[in-house]
Amino acid sequence: MKKAIISIITAFILLGYSECAFASASVSAKSSIVIDAQSGRVLYEKNAYERRGMASTTKIMTALVALERLDLSSVVTVSPHAAGTEGSSIWLSPLEKISVYDLLYGLMLASGNDAASALAEHTAGSEDAFAIIMNARAKKIGAYNTNFTNPHGLPDENHYTTAYDLAIISAEAMRNPDFAEIVSQKQKTISWEGSRWDRSLRNHNKLLNRYQYAIGIKTGYTKKDGRCLVSCAEKDGRRLICVTLNAPDDWNDHIALHEYCFEKFVAYKACSGGESAGIFKNINENADDINLVYEKDFTTSLTNDEAENIKIEKVFNVKYPVTKNQIVGRADILCKNEKIGSINLIAANDAVIKKEFISVLIKLAKGILRL
Repeated sequence: MKKAIISIITAFILLGYSECAFASASVSAKSSIVIDAQSGRVLYEKNAYERRGMASTTKIMTALVALERLDLSSVVTVSPHAAGTEGSSIWLSPLEKISVYDLLYGLMLASGNDAASALAEHTAGSEDAFAIIMNARAKKIGAYNTNFTNPHGLPDENHYTTAYDLAIISAEAMRNPDFAEIVSQKQKTISWEGSRWDRSLRNHNKLLNRYQYAIGIKTGYTKKDGRCLVSCAEKDGRRLICVTLNAPDDWNDHIALHEYCFEKFVAYKACSGGESAGIFKNINENADDINLVYEKDFTTSLTNDEAENIKIEKVFNVKYPVTKNQIVGRADILCKNEKIGSINLIAANDAVIKKEFISVLIKLAKGILRL
């Protein structure tokens, strides 16, 4: 019996040591991070807030902006400048006509710098103008330590990001169904105007073949920035985003980090969209009660211990009259008193202050009597 107890204690000590060892061990990347794709919660990080070059992972933002602003079927006329962009290429020719749809595949699978330039010019008129749009979109996402100077990731001292910023940009991109579909493809055939053959593209992201849970998204490399990789893995309905910057052994880094986080954390659903969130009662007795519902689902990754320490606090901003489906507050999800997310609270019914409503009726009645 005593031996069994000692064995159990030893097992727990070794388990704790192995987790600490992994968490503190040096993966090959200079900077790395894993986040829960839905909530954005950081599950693992190493130098994740240091500014670094991002190479062709830049194209994640290029694709997102293009998808949000362009019709996939619209036709792009490739400029001589775009066709002559240095680095990786899908061999676009000056004045070639090609759809936005095909350019996006050339951008994300074959990492065509020429495709990036063509999309940027078609969207904004120039690469510089497109970079302004990229930076505005990044700030809207919350990537405040990122600056884009071009759409392809060719080296520039003022072109940088952090592992954290690139992770939240990537999570936002993966919410776009067209983006997620494109980056999940291992290969694709697209048009090649003026050629007897179509272009045959093969995705540079080898994780799609090496890791069973991988579903995207983008590789990158320059001599200055080193090997950069962003991946998304999905298991049991839960998505994780992993980013490594300047990582000599990036494929193995990503597999190890995804496996570690899938093993250590469990999916936790704090609330569901449309689910009742209680009733708001105004201290004014003449005000209607407001039936509250959560705007959307909130699911995140937690350890078993954390999952037992979740609570929801409601913050209200109610101004009568209230109309159905109006945002009237938010629900903050707390884990051990640390805020890990927020969901809007929605009114499920119209509500007024009855006294004011009656006053309006009286005024109307008086007006009618005067007539």
